[in-house]
Amino acid sequence: MGGGTPAWQNVKLGIVDSDRLQVDWTLDREQMTGKCTMSGKEFGVALSPFLGLIGLAPGEAGTHRTSPPYRTGGNIDCKELVEGSSLFLPVEVDGALLSFGDGHAVQGDGENSGTAIECPMDLVNLTLVLHKEMKLHMPKAKTPAGWVTFGFDEDLNEAAATALDEMVGLIQQFHSLSKTEAMALASVAVDLHVTQIVNGVKGVRAILPHGAIR
Repeated sequence: MGGGTPAWQNVKLGIVDSDRLQVDWTLDREQMTGKCTMSGKEFGVALSPFLGLIGLAPGEAGTHRTSPPYRTGGNIDCKELVEGSSLFLPVEVDGALLSFGDGHAVQGDGENSGTAIECPMDLVNLTLVLHKEMKLHMPKAKTPAGWVTFGFDEDLNEAAATALDEMVGLIQQFHSLSKTEAMALASVAVDLHVTQIVNGVKGVRAILPHGAIR
């Protein structure tokens, strides 16, 4: 489901001629940890599982690749979309045609090397709700970490601008403010994170932590 590491990244890091590395992770469901061995040393990370891909079919006709994210969702690769999250997606076709998959045990922001700890998920509980009154241009989510809005574009600046614009609109809606006023609050309360850079289309998300604006 994921993309490969961008060529420029390998060049910048000086590993363009390096051998491909296979890292075997052992996952412990009880302790929620993952362990691997490199250079004779054991390393461990905390697990935070989520689905990398949740999306609806775009409205345009044609064949659409699964690797990039779209305004209707898809390969979002957002690590905040853990258990207890609600993801809101624009519906552009009759029947919606929901797809999901690409299980990750854990992922760092950016999905820097092209993959996270990819893992099978035998059971995923999803509840689908149609909000007929909701008007959406882009995905947004309510997660344990806070409200999240998204931007996707080949240009990282454009992706960031979209994510921020969507969040400013959300703050306007929550607090009945002008766009300028909402932007002033966003400047001190909202964080921008690079979701992923490896799928052709860059992903940026804006996060408004719960209780950040009182």
